[in-house]
Parts: sequence; structure tokens; C-alpha cells
Amino acid sequence: MRNDTLPFPAAARRRANAVMRWLLLALLCAFPMAALAQADIAPPTVVSQPSAVTPTTTQTVPRIGIMMMEPGEIFWERFGHDSVLVADPDTGETISYNFGFFDPTEPDFVSRFVRGDMRYRLAAVPYADDLVLYRAEGRGVSVLWLDLEAAQAREIATALAENARPENAFYRYDYFRDNCSTRVRDAIDRALAGGLQKQVVGRSQGLSWRDEALRLASPAPWMWLGFDIGLGPAADQPMTMWEQAFVPRRLADILVEAKNGEGRLLVHEREEILPHRIAPEPNAHALRWWLWGLWGIAIAIAIAWMGQRNAGSRVLGAILLPFWLVAGFIGALLLFLWFGTAHVMAWANHNLFVLNPLAWFALPGAWRTIRGRAPGRWAARVAQVIALCAVAGLLVRWVSAEPQANLHWIALLLPVHAAVAWVFWRGTPSR
Repeated sequence: MRNDTLPFPAAARRRANAVMRWLLLALLCAFPMAALAQADIAPPTVVSQPSAVTPTTTQTVPRIGIMMMEPGEIFWERFGHDSVLVADPDTGETISYNFGFFDPTEPDFVSRFVRGDMRYRLAAVPYADDLVLYRAEGRGVSVLWLDLEAAQAREIATALAENARPENAFYRYDYFRDNCSTRVRDAIDRALAGGLQKQVVGRSQGLSWRDEALRLASPAPWMWLGFDIGLGPAADQPMTMWEQAFVPRRLADILVEAKNGEGRLLVHEREEILPHRIAPEPNAHALRWWLWGLWGIAIAIAIAWMGQRNAGSRVLGAILLPFWLVAGFIGALLLFLWFGTAHVMAWANHNLFVLNPLAWFALPGAWRTIRGRAPGRWAARVAQVIALCAVAGLLVRWVSAEPQANLHWIALLLPVHAAVAWVFWRGTPSR
């Protein structure tokens, strides 16, 4: 979400971008951030603490605003970003309190990233400095100025200044439940004594975590694919409007409708700071599972046709070899995310039914087929088990009270697995 506003060598930034991209790709199967990723991921840069982080005096009433940044074009910027502005009317200085910083040079950064134990921190950045990169990237920036009581404004300013101290600044980042945007939400809610949450409690638009992740990742197909494959059933639970605030745009929607303690609108002014000069935040698009099913049937027919011809069988084997390698790798990765990491949204992923690590055990059959030989009894049985797992995935989805939104993957891959199992069974002589 956040990019550095201080001088940072271009070559170093490109290297950092590349490292983050491959980490996300390997961890979540083209998932960012997100990883898988997102969602919302801060860039690998850190700004040093400015000196002006002391609490506002009791005589001064600071002006509090929420700075909203539109999504960018790099994967960690896809979700947008926000920060809290504290403007001191006495000095004219405005500080941006930004929860989106982490340090990739930490010795345990990679291991923490893989385990899902990321350490982010709050940084206090001069407002003008915070705008530099957003302006260069063409990202729109606006400020929602809040109508708060003097005590509430001072409470926010004091709490953020204390939180930004080095000994207090770090927090355990969660892509969906404790990220840069939810921290901004919670800072406002505490000042309102829970009044913000009370106004949206129990309300929902029916959106799931997956819905928002896929919508925001849609401009980057590899990122969309990683989210869709890597997210498990927990990501398909409907969010409350309070939970939707993990996306900055949704938080802004809540704030502009909210009331302060006096019954007035919480946001009394929206100030446009920078125009948005790149593609706007995408809207949601319906996923037509039946189109995936038609592709699955077409591929299954092609597999059955190739399996009945000697030359076609060799081609089929050449296709199955990389397919099973990739499917097995994805399945193994999903198992690792489930049992070896704290990425809760990836646990118990039902895509394991169709992207199965057992595919690796069928690789000898693909190799034998490439060489013009029968796939063998072992490979035929493994192919049948893989097909049965895909059928089980469909049954589990039917009987689940809250199923994972993966019907399109089942529709695509179940016919494929069934066709391969039939071809291998037919091509293996009975004993």
C-alpha cells in the first residue's frame, strides 16, 4: 500500500520489488499478498521518524483528517492506502501517521513473511513528504477532515504520537484483519468511545474477503489467480461493514455516512489533494462457473480423443507431465500454508481436491506415455484416485453449509481428471 517518500535508489527499489514479487509468487501460488498478499501490502521501504511526534498541547486543538490514497499499479498498491493526518494550527505543521511500513532488511524478514508473522510499524511522516511518491505515480489523494470534539482530536493526536515511538511502533500485521486501514479505523473508533463501530455493527453488504481481494487484484491476472487459488473457505464468510474497512475505500464509505457524538456528520469536508491519473479502482465482475465447465468438458473431450491414438497419447503425456508437476506443487503449497503457516485465510483449502499433491505419483505414467508405452497400473490407479478426489470436492461443496467459492475450479478440472483416469485405465492391460 505504502511507498517511500524519501530518496531511495532506483536500482535498489527495483531489486526490492523483484524480491517481493517472487516471494509472493512462491508463497501463495502467484498470490501477493496477498500475498497475498493484500491484501494490502506495503513496499519494502522505511522512513525514519521525524522529530515532530510530540503530543499536541492541551491548549491546542489539532485538526484530524484521514488521507485516502487511490490504488496504484504495483501489486502492493492494488488495495489503496490511508493514513491519519494531525494538523497543528499553532505551528502549521501536518504529520501523516502511516501504519504501512516494514523493513525487508530485517534478518528474519523472509521467514516471518513465509510464516505469516509480518512485523509492520507506524511511522510519523511530514505530510508534504508523504505526497511526493503518490504524485509521481499518478495516484489520487484526498483528505476526509473529521468533525470531532476538542478532547477527541487531542486524544487521537496524543495516542498516535505515543504509538509512533520506536518502542511502540511495531505490530503484527494481518492482511485482512489487522492491516494499515483497520488501524486507522480503530484509532478513530477509540476516540469516539466505540461510537463508529456501533453505527455499523450487524450491517453487511454480503461481500466476502475473497470478493474484495479478487476485485482489487483483477487488473493483475497473476495476482487474481494467486488469491483465488490460495484463499480457503474462511475467506468466503460474509463480512460485516466493520470488517470491510480493511479496504481503504470501504472505510471511507463508512466514515462519510457516520455521525459524531453530537449527531452531526463525522466528515465535514472532503478535500481533493491530487488527481487520479491512472486506472481507477476496479468494480466487481461476476464469475461464470459454467464457462469454466465448458472449457473443462472441451479439454476432457480432447484428452479422450488423444488417448485413443498412439501419436496423440505421446502428446497427451507431454501435456500431463508439466500439468501434474504444477498441480502437485500447488497442492503441496496449499498443504504447507495450512499446516505450516499462520495464513489463516488459506487454511483447509478445498482446492486441494482438484489440485492434488498425489499428482506427483502419476508422473511416471506420463513419462511412460511419452515413450509410447502403457501408463502402467500404478499411474492408472493414482489417476483414478485424483479423479475421485475431484468428485469428493464437488460433494463437499454441495453439503457444506458455507462452501468455498471454488465451483469454477471444480467445473474446469473435474472433467479433466476424469478423462485422464479413463484414458489411463483404458490403456492399462488388465491382469
